[in-house]
Amino acid sequence: MADTAVQAGEGVGTAVRPGFLRKTFLHNLPAKIAALPMMAAVLIVFVGCTLWTVYYSFTNSKLLPTGKFVGFDQYERLFATQRWNVSVTNLVSYGIMSLVLTLSLGFLLAVLMDQKIRFESAFRTIMLYPFALSFIVTGLVWQWIMNPTLGLQGTMRNLGFEWFTFDWITNSRMVLFALLIAGLWQGVGFCMVLMLAGLRGVDEEIWKAARVDGIPTWRTYISIVLPMMRGVLITAVVIIGSGIVRLYDLVVALTNGGPGISSEVPAKYVYNYMFSGGNIGQGLAAATMMLLTVFIILIPWIYLEFGGKGRRS
Repeated sequence: MADTAVQAGEGVGTAVRPGFLRKTFLHNLPAKIAALPMMAAVLIVFVGCTLWTVYYSFTNSKLLPTGKFVGFDQYERLFATQRWNVSVTNLVSYGIMSLVLTLSLGFLLAVLMDQKIRFESAFRTIMLYPFALSFIVTGLVWQWIMNPTLGLQGTMRNLGFEWFTFDWITNSRMVLFALLIAGLWQGVGFCMVLMLAGLRGVDEEIWKAARVDGIPTWRTYISIVLPMMRGVLITAVVIIGSGIVRLYDLVVALTNGGPGISSEVPAKYVYNYMFSGGNIGQGLAAATMMLLTVFIILIPWIYLEFGGKGRRS
């Protein structure tokens, strides 16, 4: 009797398994086939090139990736180079200021725009327009504005204001703030649109309940609205953060890393060593450190975002 039941169970398992496999692999088969080129491109271009970058960063390759394995020599040289250390410091300083101010100003403008003002569409278009420009165009525009001779300073002095000074792109202590102004001019409008979309998704009943309970408006935004906009905030942080990490074209167009190396950034360091300095190994070592920095930032967020949910469930 038991043997018959076991045989029956084995027969059911044998019969079910092929059906389960067919259901798993044949479900939405056209969509899976259509996604194959994208998956192949991701594996080859992203994963493959990333592994290629990491491997050749441990070689002494110069003009071509044909060098021999030298271990951590390129990384030791990297962290002993003043230009790299300055570029990392600049990126951290610029990144913190840019992230905080872009999110703050974007949210503040979204709150003001959410008050059902007249000509909202026109104001929204005007604020979003700089984001449609490339960073090269933005850099060139602000380079002209901040030019001590031809820009705002020269114009004001020609009008009789000899005391007026606005030479930030030639001042090593203020050049990062010049980059920050140009970056904010381009990015705040896009952040405002994201925040405005999040604000428009808040149920009107929440505002009515807050008014009934006597909660101040600023407290409602901080304690109720912002936590409800968590997804929008994460999206904004990811977009702004990715732009900060790959900051290059704005620097080249506005200051070209000067004066001296006071506005140098890691992406420009990588480009100069790989294409101008003829030292692929050093450039790839710097690129690998940039990639490692991104992982250090992303892995804790991924763990808290998805791992925490798994533990709580």
